[in-house]
Amino acid sequence: MTLLNETWNGKNNTNISLTSNSRLNGLGSVPNVEAIEGWLIDKIAEMLALEPNQIDVQQEFSEYGLDSVEAINLSGELENYLGCRLSPTLLWDYPNIETLAQYLADTTTGNKSNSANFNNSIEEVQADNGRSSFDSLPQTEPEKQLNIPPEYYRFESFPEYQKLQLQIQQVEALGNGNPFFIPQEQVVNDTTIINGRELINFATYNYIGMCGDRVVSQAAQDAIERYGTSACASRLIAGEKPIHRQLEQAIADFIGSESSIVFVGGHATNVTTIGHLFGNNDLILYDSLSHNSILQGCFLSGASLVAFPHNDFAALEEILRDRRERYQRVLIAIEGVYSTDGDIANLPKFIELKKRYKTFLMVDEAHSIGTIGKTGRGIGEYFNVNPHDVDLWMGTLSKSFASCGGYIAGSHALVEYLKYTAPGFVFSVGMSPPNAAATLAAINVLKAEPERVAILQARAKLFLDLAKERGLNTGMSENSPVIPIIVGDSLKSIQLSQNLFKRGINVPFMIYPSVPQNEARLRFFVTCNHTIAQIQLTVDTLAEEIAKL
Repeated sequence: MTLLNETWNGKNNTNISLTSNSRLNGLGSVPNVEAIEGWLIDKIAEMLALEPNQIDVQQEFSEYGLDSVEAINLSGELENYLGCRLSPTLLWDYPNIETLAQYLADTTTGNKSNSANFNNSIEEVQADNGRSSFDSLPQTEPEKQLNIPPEYYRFESFPEYQKLQLQIQQVEALGNGNPFFIPQEQVVNDTTIINGRELINFATYNYIGMCGDRVVSQAAQDAIERYGTSACASRLIAGEKPIHRQLEQAIADFIGSESSIVFVGGHATNVTTIGHLFGNNDLILYDSLSHNSILQGCFLSGASLVAFPHNDFAALEEILRDRRERYQRVLIAIEGVYSTDGDIANLPKFIELKKRYKTFLMVDEAHSIGTIGKTGRGIGEYFNVNPHDVDLWMGTLSKSFASCGGYIAGSHALVEYLKYTAPGFVFSVGMSPPNAAATLAAINVLKAEPERVAILQARAKLFLDLAKERGLNTGMSENSPVIPIIVGDSLKSIQLSQNLFKRGINVPFMIYPSVPQNEARLRFFVTCNHTIAQIQLTVDTLAEEIAKL
């Protein structure tokens, strides 16, 4: 959960290239600035359910409250309208309709010098009288006092930081202090210790109890004795350990893929893999509820981006039908279990589309590996699909596998290419030996004790059924250990979390921008170690506290 508004680090230069057969509104001509302004006004009014006359072309996009998905989709629709490639970060590069429309009109009609004209002018200057172009540069002016506002060079003056401080003060004003970064004083499982007090704990994704498991802990200790605490180098150069290869083979075997590669962080796995495999001539279609790591990888890639409505394979097919042939590589990115809503992607339908339109398919299994499927092998087992029908299986090692890091599983060619070229692997230290050993041990324990998964699934079903019986809003959660209780109002969700804390139940809240506006919630992670009594008590207490709100 973060209080900060999402920050999108797009590339500084906004690339735009006209196709050879621009088909703008079927007229075959490029619209002028007034036409582009009108199009933007109508689109934003439609998105925000406003009248066009309520849209001010000089008002900043951020003030309209457009979320990241809406902003990226608007850029995608502009591509269709203008018949050219656009950066997905346009609405962050240009602050309002007026400046954006002017930029688009100038660039597409050639009113601004393009790179070819710029290069020609340089050549002309260099050729003039045989002089270097540097001869014509102005001489250095005498030093003068710079008038730079502090928000441009002091972190404490950043408007974003000051906004964060106000938000934290709002939370603290509820009377229970700052609820973030509270130390947990023991292994987090069905219970936790905070300030010496034991609470029932729903704030951990130690889903199948591997963190703190005796076998898993012993494996990490043994690895420290043999290899030390760090790989001490990039695996490509000198950091490779036998335990790394054993782990990667175990992951591939568990999923049913040819090979796998492990990275030191789950978030970094998505960022470096997506950002490295796809580029300017490609298209990435991602679910509108995708995790931040997927989005950051998309932005890094420079590909065109379109978010399709959550789990809506029919809408995705419309986009593919319209756009597939315009691009080289196309990636469809979905998740197994969605981490804020607890629902499951319809994997067979996405596989059908991947095959029909000749795309790549990536499935993020951060919350589905180890939790769904009869033996915990994830969404592939849940739907009984051929693992080779998915190109990139991604998962994290910090949840079901009680360690730290992430993996990509797929073909030998994919994994070999990533091992030699992916920046987040090549230029990073290898996974620490104790983390690798802990993950390997957790996989082996799960294979030997699949009943952990059965118990987890039964406990999650009990929680969901009881919550629904009490009339609580559990959103889209189904057949997963992630169960939201949607409150709506942000401050009420914070207050509810803190009231439960006082009554011995630890559960985090989620507010905008982690979730959409007016969908603030508490998010319960159920584990196989939660008892029936703990779940019954929690749902009863939760219903009582919601009634008070």
